[in-house]
Amino acid sequence: MFRAVVIAALLVPGMGLGQGLTTAAEVKPIFAATKASWIAVREWEGQDLIYFTQIESWRCGVAEVRYAVNGGAEQVWAMDPCFTGTAQPNAVSADRIPYTVLPLRSVQQVDVVVVFEDGTSDSAHYERAAVLMPG
Repeated sequence: MFRAVVIAALLVPGMGLGQGLTTAAEVKPIFAATKASWIAVREWEGQDLIYFTQIESWRCGVAEVRYAVNGGAEQVWAMDPCFTGTAQPNAVSADRIPYTVLPLRSVQQVDVVVVFEDGTSDSAHYERAAVLMPG
């Protein structure tokens, strides 16, 4: 996955790693390259955790993230703001919890919609087995 992120970052004209990546135009190639990894599901201490770490790591340029579990109602995933004016605007705060908790083995599928700041969006559907983290 890291390789895909590096390639995507280098596809943005005039952009190298460690610079910017705070607009929709700059992060869209990263989201496209890492679509299979936007979320992950983990069984932990008798619960299902849905991780949004990948999305949070590139949230600058994103206006909103919505998700639905098992075809249910869409929910908005609240994220930290983009830390503009810092060396790492997409950094995830140390105290940030990048997951939501659900009952063990209750998550069978997750639908995700990423709405970019330019008004465009992308979406993905995930089956549990495709995003289940090992052990």
